[in-house]
Formats: sequence, C-alpha cells, structure tokens
Amino acid sequence: MSMIDDMIENVLRLEGGYVDHPADRGGPTNYGITQKTLSRYYGRAATPQEVRSLSKEVAEEIYRRNYYKAPGIDTLPDLIQPFIFDSAVNHGPRRAIKFLQNVCNEAGYRPMLSVDGAVGPNTRRAAEWALQHMGTVLLEALIEERRNFYLMIVEANPSQKVFLKGWMNRVNEFKDREIV
Repeated sequence: MSMIDDMIENVLRLEGGYVDHPADRGGPTNYGITQKTLSRYYGRAATPQEVRSLSKEVAEEIYRRNYYKAPGIDTLPDLIQPFIFDSAVNHGPRRAIKFLQNVCNEAGYRPMLSVDGAVGPNTRRAAEWALQHMGTVLLEALIEERRNFYLMIVEANPSQKVFLKGWMNRVNEFKDREIV
C-alpha cells in the first residue's frame, strides 16, 4: 500500500460514515466529505441524500485528487505529508499549508514565506530547510500550530467546543506516531 493509500485509510477511519451534527458548520458529511465538497466534485449542487449514499471509492478519489495532488502536498517532505494531508481534510488545503508556512517563518526561514496557503517552490524549499534544521521538531511545531488553531475556532465560536476533544484527540495521534 502506498503512503497516500495509508493516509486516506487513516482519514476514513477517523472520519467514519454519515453524520449531520447540528453544530457542524460543514453540514451533512460522509467519510469526511461535506455536501459542499461533493457539490464541487459533481460540478453541481449535491443533495444530502447523495452525501449519505457517497461511496468509499468516490471519497478516496476526492481525497487523492483534491486534498493531496492538487494542492501539492505530494511534493512536501514525507515526514510531514500525513499531518498536512489530515490537516487539509479537516481545515481545507490552504489552511493546512498555511500551518506549514507559519511554522517555517517562525523557525527563521529566510526570505520569509508569503502565508498564502499555496505550495510553490518557495514553500517546498522552506519545508526541506525546516526538516533539515528542525528534524522531528518540525512535526511537533505543526501539531502545536494546529492545536492553537482549534482553540481559536472555539474562542471565536463557542458552539464548536462540542468538537474540541475529538479534534485534539485527532491531532494527538500524530504526536504518538513513530517517526522514522
């Protein structure tokens, strides 16, 4: 199984099946795919029933294409790809890449990156630099960046606190993984 296949399987495990939690701003979701995401994939408005009946294969295709390849996560160092991919699924690819850009800037990468959420040659160079200079501390810094983002979400919208424990458990899984 390839690394992206492993990452997708992990996301599917974490996301589970169909949910439509009243406090979830994403609305109806299946395998972590929101109605809005499915609508973009279909090129038209998807119905809640289409979200409910979404196949695992279509979810995998959406993840592979829209959350891994298209944003350029596949071009980042292997060590951080699983974390950035999972962040992209949870927050959108642009936000996930902003986590990386912020951490690189805070670590002293020069010239400072534009925090634009796009993986271009400068972000790839910065990620390689950060990995070389920080080693596994890079992943720890990314984890902390994401934790702080969750806390900001809850501070801005207290109704989201219902998800905080699950979000923190999810991000903590990366802290507990063996790094090679």
